Amino acid sequence: MSSSLFNIKGKIALVTGSTHGLGMAMAKGLGLAGATIVVNGNSSQEKIDIAVAAYKKEGITAYGYKFNVSNEQEVISAIQKIEQEVGNIDILINNAGIIKRTPLLEMEVADFKEVIDIDLVSPFIVSKHVVKGMVARREGKVINICSMMSELGRNGVGAYAAAKGGLKMLTQNMATEWAKHNIQVNGIGPGYFATSQTAPIRVDGHPFNEFIVNRTPAAKWGDPDDLAGAAIFLASKASDFVNGQVVYVDGGILATIGKPSNEN
Repeated sequence: MSSSLFNIKGKIALVTGSTHGLGMAMAKGLGLAGATIVVNGNSSQEKIDIAVAAYKKEGITAYGYKFNVSNEQEVISAIQKIEQEVGNIDILINNAGIIKRTPLLEMEVADFKEVIDIDLVSPFIVSKHVVKGMVARREGKVINICSMMSELGRNGVGAYAAAKGGLKMLTQNMATEWAKHNIQVNGIGPGYFATSQTAPIRVDGHPFNEFIVNRTPAAKWGDPDDLAGAAIFLASKASDFVNGQVVYVDGGILATIGKPSNEN
């Protein structure tokens, strides 16, 4: 198989929520494979500048833009600016998201709506305005960051699961409508990864750490760099006839019913 199938050199990739965590890991993977990275965040320009500097330190060409992915006018303005200053967006990764861990009976409606707005509505907004250019050029890749909660429920994350389940179906419908324009829309569903956010619960003896290690056939948390391969595949010509799929990078969790705690 020719390595040119996975060649993304010279492509421009907008990765929302890419100043840290899994978004940065995927963007870094694309950047090291030769893509130009457009970093997005909404917390502060300083955080974006720090992230851009981190990418550049790795030899990656990167630019940073601060905008709220759930504000359509900000998205429109940002995309116009990106296209003028960097170039046409070839790859879009809708990664920005939030989670609120609150039981449904205790959750405020406003909080539920905020999760849906950022995790489900914003991928629609950003995709809608990026894909218009892809349609005109008859080429493009959209990758929506789904979740195992696109398939399963878990106590305390009802709003997040509702959003990620909806994002899976939005991915399929985007693929259905845009495939005729030579645009591939797929998802990545990360499992449980070792990040700064999960560090407090990954210590030996913590019940959730024990649960994840025992629940995962690979018997470990994922390394954020493990997402790079899936991102490169779905961003490259290698996936030109893959559409509407969610690739779960989870160490095998969704493949098994699990095992008793006393089983090796």
